[in-house]
Amino acid sequence: MARLLKRDEAATLIRDGSTLLLTGSGGGLMDADFIYEAIERRFLETGHPQGLTIVHITGIGDGRGGGVDRFAHPGMVRRVIGGHWGWSPKMQQLALSEQIEAYNLPQGVLSLLTREIAARRKGLFTRVGLMTFVDPRLQGGKLNRAAKEDLVRLIELEGEELLFYRSFPVDVAIIRGTTADESGNISVEWEAANLDVLSAAQAARNSGGIVIAQVKRLARRGTLNPRLVKVPAHLVDVVVVHPGQWQTCEAEYNPAFSGEIRVPPDILTPLDFGVRKLVARRAALELKPGSLVNLGFGIADGVADVAAEEGLCERLTFTIEQGIIGGVPAKGAIFGAGWNPDAIIDAPSQFDFYHGGGIDIAFLGAAQVDARGNVNVSKFGNTIAGCGGFIDISQTAKRVVFCCTFTTGGLRVRCEDQRLIIEKEGSVKKFVREVEHVTYSGEYARLHNQPVLYVTERAVFELVEGHLRLVEIAPGVDLESQVLSQMEFVPEISSDLRLMDPRIFAEGRMNLGWSEKVDPELRHA
Repeated sequence: MARLLKRDEAATLIRDGSTLLLTGSGGGLMDADFIYEAIERRFLETGHPQGLTIVHITGIGDGRGGGVDRFAHPGMVRRVIGGHWGWSPKMQQLALSEQIEAYNLPQGVLSLLTREIAARRKGLFTRVGLMTFVDPRLQGGKLNRAAKEDLVRLIELEGEELLFYRSFPVDVAIIRGTTADESGNISVEWEAANLDVLSAAQAARNSGGIVIAQVKRLARRGTLNPRLVKVPAHLVDVVVVHPGQWQTCEAEYNPAFSGEIRVPPDILTPLDFGVRKLVARRAALELKPGSLVNLGFGIADGVADVAAEEGLCERLTFTIEQGIIGGVPAKGAIFGAGWNPDAIIDAPSQFDFYHGGGIDIAFLGAAQVDARGNVNVSKFGNTIAGCGGFIDISQTAKRVVFCCTFTTGGLRVRCEDQRLIIEKEGSVKKFVREVEHVTYSGEYARLHNQPVLYVTERAVFELVEGHLRLVEIAPGVDLESQVLSQMEFVPEISSDLRLMDPRIFAEGRMNLGWSEKVDPELRHA
């Protein structure tokens, strides 16, 4: 039976040199920050625990000192293996200053690896990560010079190149749920996702480690609906109750996120008419009825808003890697939750389907794009964003649409008479000669015949035989001065260069609509 402890008591269970597996997602989603804060306070007061290895599958935190940044103190952490680093700027600084061993592995790989650890298998074999910075022929997932150990190996199995991600023991898994009964069964009825709480708990248990669960409330033994129990009591060692626990950083509880109710579609705020919406509108033209869709964090998540505004959502299924299926993904800090989901499944199961090629089309962001079609979202300048689920999704989706502004850093645009007017050019070019970090490989796409599109507010490119071809330009934009001169390389220009759909550049609905005929190649209608 699990012990009920105060958070400061639970913090004393973390020993020096332990490997901690943290579950949660950005914006407070399934985030056990109440416990993290106690561990941080103990370190600041006593110097312990020290020399920790932190493993976090998704980005956890708020960018203001919570989440993973609770552990970002010199000496407290020796190594960090993270799927996404964007929510922990303090930990980024420790990595950049070589004070920790810093690794970035794909979110889906880490998610699936928890199951390999739980089953005491040697590790995960997969194509995911080949020809990217995770490939040991490039950086092997290492983010700095301090990271010397090889966590990823290139192998050949039955004539095929694969990456092998090695398992490791988990000393402590810290998870979160909604309710714990007196035995320690954990339910997640008010949470917006399941994430990896079950596989993380199993990984710790079968490693000989412990599981600490943060919950909002307690229930009597035997009163929880067994269908709602996500982590059974035999896996849980300690329960910490936090009555002030919020579902996300934006609200204590939103029943439309947990599936308790469905809100009317018109309650969702449409995107403001601006450059972000222009990109999302052009990208949304690639949707087909019946498609199973993945949306990435950032500018790409606007595609769902456009689809909702145009009344297309009933003919599509949106998914996100945290395990949300159906509905409309939430935007911004709470990306990972979803309005009106049809189903909420465990993240490893979502990634099983993704890795197997189940996604028809993925819309993802891009920080840099180069002449060979490579994309960087993971590391640029002094920013370590991390890849998150980007590699898992981009390498396995049937089609990929990368979404970004053409330049950044002060870009200002407006629309007039269905034409795009660039009032002020951004100071930073996004189409560069060579990306700083290969998060997506154009060569990998070529070898696997994957259709790829790069959508911006003023131009659209496609990947053709390992290079970019310009296929569309916005009405009102000058090809030479506002496209080619703002790139560090010269793309091929299509002999059939077209204007982007003028409806993109007018306020109000585009009135896309679809006929009742569904593409017979799509099986999700």
